[in-house]
Amino acid sequence: MDPVLLEWIGYIASLIVLISLLMSSLKKLRWINLAGALLFGIYGFMIGSIPTGLMNVGIVIIDIFYLARMYLSKDFYRALPIENDTDYLSSFLEFYKQDIEKYSDISKINFEKAEVKLYILRNMNPAGIFICNEYDKKTLEITLDYSIPMFRDFKIGQFVFEKQKLYFLGKGYHRFIVFTDNLHHIKYLKKMGFTETKVQSNICYIKTIN
Repeated sequence: MDPVLLEWIGYIASLIVLISLLMSSLKKLRWINLAGALLFGIYGFMIGSIPTGLMNVGIVIIDIFYLARMYLSKDFYRALPIENDTDYLSSFLEFYKQDIEKYSDISKINFEKAEVKLYILRNMNPAGIFICNEYDKKTLEITLDYSIPMFRDFKIGQFVFEKQKLYFLGKGYHRFIVFTDNLHHIKYLKKMGFTETKVQSNICYIKTIN
């Protein structure tokens, strides 16, 4: 093989491994790291460096092991009501403020008057927070739907919108509404089954609870 092309394979493999270390999501980190290690392993064998090839084969096996455990494990979820503006809530919001404000403006959220305030626990670890105001008698406006970076894999959203239906229906609400122009947030909402529509000339996203 052309030595220049071979060298570029090494550079690309190194870059992929480095990119994997920037991922906040453990699942993304493992997938990208696996791809980089696989390519690096091939590169190692191609240049005759058996230790490099074997080391990266080992990394690939480790990544596959942890990915399989992630996909096969059954996580425990629980929605825990937030009773008051506790010290923990304030600390949580302050700690994740910079990340939260990529999607929502915390200063515009009235936590005291929120109709629904929930911590979302994953395997008893605080993994997210879900805040809604009453938009009308049958509709909840989601003002904050946040998952911490390491648990950002859509499972929390699926738990809230699918497994907690009876909780919201029991309160008399039959749909959610979200007003946002954040592209990442919109992508997430569509993944969760929200439909784009207009209310009083404002673009919004609605999901029916059924």
